[in-house]
Amino acid sequence: MAKREMQYRQLGASGPRVSAVCLGTMTFGQQNSEAEAHSQLDFARERGIDFIDTAEMYPVPARAETSGETERIVGNWLARQAREQLVIATKVAGPARSLEWIRGGPLALDRANIRAAVEGSLRRLRTEYIDLYQLHWPARNQPLFGQLPFDPARERASTPIRAQLEALAELVGEGKIRHVGLSNEQPWGVMEFLRLAREAGLPRVVSVQNAYNLLNRVYEYGLSEVSLREQVALLAYSPLAFGHLSGKYLADPAARGRITAFENFGVRYAKAGVPPAVDRYAQIARRRGLSLTALALSYVYSRWFVGSTIIGATTMVQLQQNLDAWDVALDDETLAEIEQVHQVHGNPAP
Repeated sequence: MAKREMQYRQLGASGPRVSAVCLGTMTFGQQNSEAEAHSQLDFARERGIDFIDTAEMYPVPARAETSGETERIVGNWLARQAREQLVIATKVAGPARSLEWIRGGPLALDRANIRAAVEGSLRRLRTEYIDLYQLHWPARNQPLFGQLPFDPARERASTPIRAQLEALAELVGEGKIRHVGLSNEQPWGVMEFLRLAREAGLPRVVSVQNAYNLLNRVYEYGLSEVSLREQVALLAYSPLAFGHLSGKYLADPAARGRITAFENFGVRYAKAGVPPAVDRYAQIARRRGLSLTALALSYVYSRWFVGSTIIGATTMVQLQQNLDAWDVALDDETLAEIEQVHQVHGNPAP
């Protein structure tokens, strides 16, 4: 298999230029020790990755005992690097989740909380600026992480979007953050952020970090058009659907992984339609002489609306497999077979 040079893409019309593969870090400090994490970061850099994604609430599953540990581990590594050669992304935790140990909870995306979150991340990351600062999930009522459908009965008070942008604008003006992004957002939310930025001269979002994989292609129905017309890039997370698209749970539902290691973890993928869909994709991979991991990742890597794909691993073997998938190109016949499966088993884990 021919080696392919890493690609670099600009996020949005004015965002940073980043590697098409991003190293996710949410296992650092829980499933991975600091030494293991630094080895992953070093290896990723050797393979051309300059884009690192983290969050103030990491590692996941979130616990008071480990809160902020991932940023601290990344920061210790970052302190030894050429800072200007790296793009560091992190996120501020929002309301409606039980994370009372973060900033004293309950969380909000108001000026005080966003500023406190940024200051904490800067300190743990040991840097003077954050390249891409993302709102981890919406402050308003919105079904999250597979909790569908939208329920008007759950409406609650939340910081207005304009106030969130104004708080971010102050931090951009101070040089503490350089670009703004969203995460776990829906079409209405992205368009509202864009409208208010345009009308009020506030920072324009350059990216949205949402789940996207062969089991969850919801981004294609609404948000992909926003990507094209508004120049907002997708940062695709969970491209292997919490390990389901590695195929390991087909052979052994109790296989070692995050969803078996932690109680009530990965509920989004604990749905009846997941195993048959994974099995069909695995059959395609076998016919093509590929691992399911390579098929699943290559598919996401090749989508036109994906600015960067966020990969994560708990072992160096997994990380190498994820990066080797960058060298795989799916032909038209394989893509057609994937589409046939999608027509029958469409989005079993939205």
